[in-house]
Amino acid sequence: MGNVVRGAVAFVPSERCQRFLVGDLKEMPLDRTLDLSSRQLRRFPVRASAFDELVKLYLSDNHLSNLPLELRNLQKLQLLALDFNCFEELPLVICNLVQLNILYLGNNRLYSLPKELQQLTELKTLWLETNCFTSFPQVICELPNIKTLHLGYNQLRSLPAELGRLEELRSIWLAGNLLNDFPSVLLEMHYLEVMDVDRNRICQFPSLAHLRGLKLVIYDHNPCINAPVVAEGVRRVGRWADCNDDEEDEGDGKVANVSVKAAGNNGND
Repeated sequence: MGNVVRGAVAFVPSERCQRFLVGDLKEMPLDRTLDLSSRQLRRFPVRASAFDELVKLYLSDNHLSNLPLELRNLQKLQLLALDFNCFEELPLVICNLVQLNILYLGNNRLYSLPKELQQLTELKTLWLETNCFTSFPQVICELPNIKTLHLGYNQLRSLPAELGRLEELRSIWLAGNLLNDFPSVLLEMHYLEVMDVDRNRICQFPSLAHLRGLKLVIYDHNPCINAPVVAEGVRRVGRWADCNDDEEDEGDGKVANVSVKAAGNNGND
């Protein structure tokens, strides 16, 4: 019943109704963290923008589709969570929050990112999973300090060569896209530690043994005929992950021999 009431009140723009959803918001939280997640919000409470010492702001699981310009007052903000909302475009005011380290934008309706995002040079973690991207957002390649990039469950078919410029990138998560081939740019990114290409359409994997920084590769749920060869100590998650490379080659040989024998028998019939 509480959620039903909140949902109805969220449509009423009066100040009194907003206080019902988020409280009075009179004082800056002592831990400089404000959590307004799951409040049925359809607009950002502008009075929260007065907390100019705020470091973390959680607005997850609401009904937000835009943000007011007053948000730019939060110049010390380092974490902004906007996942599970209704954004179709990234509000440009976010690009003014130049101290942001972590930005959660997953489970929205985004299909592109503005070029102004490159102003967030301190950004280290970017979550964009479960959106509507059909091509890789090029502006990401202009974020020099990005370390973790989540782009799973979109509709990506390829990655740009410019991605290789991100020398701080350590983990990339690409599960649930439309990759038919293993992205060649990843073969040049020796500093990557984690690659996740689970649930794509990759039929064959190249060797990854030369990537000395690699620690984990996830390749399950692909129609692949082989597992990626990796250096010693690298963990694989997927078909044949527990086999060593010699065993895989031996197994492929057995399959080939069976096929040849079957073909010979068919010819004798």
